[in-house]
Amino acid sequence: MIRAITSQNINPYPQYVCANVQLPTKERNYCVFDKNEVDYFVKQKENALPYLTDILEHSNNEAQITGTLYVLDKMLDDGTKGIDKMYPVLSRFNNTSSANIQTFLAGIYRKIQVPDAFGPLVSMLIKNSMQPQNPNQVFDPNEEIGGAILSYVSDRWKS
Repeated sequence: MIRAITSQNINPYPQYVCANVQLPTKERNYCVFDKNEVDYFVKQKENALPYLTDILEHSNNEAQITGTLYVLDKMLDDGTKGIDKMYPVLSRFNNTSSANIQTFLAGIYRKIQVPDAFGPLVSMLIKNSMQPQNPNQVFDPNEEIGGAILSYVSDRWKS
């Protein structure tokens, strides 16, 4: 049985949720997430969205934001409804320079296809293309951003 998220069974301090995310390093070009924590939120489906929204509204921690976006991405894969309505909160990160956040944000935008996200995706791609390559950047977020843009264009063409 899945217990619902309440103040009694989940840490009321959002800074501790998704806080153990390991961001990519030169030796490992991918993030490491706490599978149990991700699975817990995915199983909560729509009930978890207010809590995850609160984290995204208040956190300034790159690892925590990346982890929360990863959870949302997995929730979308699992069929959770209502994540598209979180665009006003997600849009807070449209101007981020974090490759990690950009990558997961673009992946979510690709899946939810909110029309308002198309412009920010194009803007991210242009800004990133105009910046010199960061030697500490492990991977290129433009692959996911470009893929999301192509998905928008492709899906509109089919309509």
